[in-house]
Amino acid sequence: MLVDLHNHTPFCNHAEGEIDEYIKQAISNGCKHFGFSDHAPMEFDPKYRMSFEQMDLYEKDVKDARDRFKGQIDILLGYEVDFLKGYMDDRVLKADVDYLIGSVHFIDGWGFDNPEFIGRYESEDIDEIWQKYFDAIEEMAKSKLFDIVGHLDLIKVFKFMPNKNITEMAKKALQAIKDADMSIEINMAGYRKPIAEAYPSKELLKEAFKLDIPITFGSDAHTPKQVGLYAKEVVEFAKEVGYTKFAIYRDRKREMLEF
Repeated sequence: MLVDLHNHTPFCNHAEGEIDEYIKQAISNGCKHFGFSDHAPMEFDPKYRMSFEQMDLYEKDVKDARDRFKGQIDILLGYEVDFLKGYMDDRVLKADVDYLIGSVHFIDGWGFDNPEFIGRYESEDIDEIWQKYFDAIEEMAKSKLFDIVGHLDLIKVFKFMPNKNITEMAKKALQAIKDADMSIEINMAGYRKPIAEAYPSKELLKEAFKLDIPITFGSDAHTPKQVGLYAKEVVEFAKEVGYTKFAIYRDRKREMLEF
């Protein structure tokens, strides 16, 4: 896999390993463009993200690694930002980075992908949850604050599937992504979860392809050994749908490369 833009560091408080270990694993995988996009700070759920005071050190560490590994691999800098109204901060949104990944991890303040809170699924209407999730993705895209949509259908993580047609539920969100000229990532982390498949599903990726929405790739690694763990699977997945190019970002500008 030539590009891998979604990876974490210990700054987020729930990842392990040194930055250099992630990079060395990427190099051994044959990756050419490797990005760190750790969880951006905000005054919400601080247990699972860096603090604002750590931003400078995080950015410095990634930039220093870029210099150390120059000529071996292209290191890119980003943030994964939770789309939460009232909590997003210009210190992140206007940071001097290569790209921002916009993600939805919360529905009405509920961390639906956190195993600590999985019990709430029992008291919720599954179709309503899924629709609220895609409505939030749509709103995120319409904000035009981000470059990449993180794990498009993360709501499926624990395999609580809706009764309604998923493509129809996501239709407006996909159109908003297209209108915002965003890319979507094919995220490998789903293979490590109960759903045991990539984000997004094939049915959603096919709809994205019809809309000519660009793709990129991400391990969503929280340990060095997770870097590129399912690279072969996601590349073949993209090719099966019809994709032949992927996106990378530099200074918030997109470049399309062939794979």
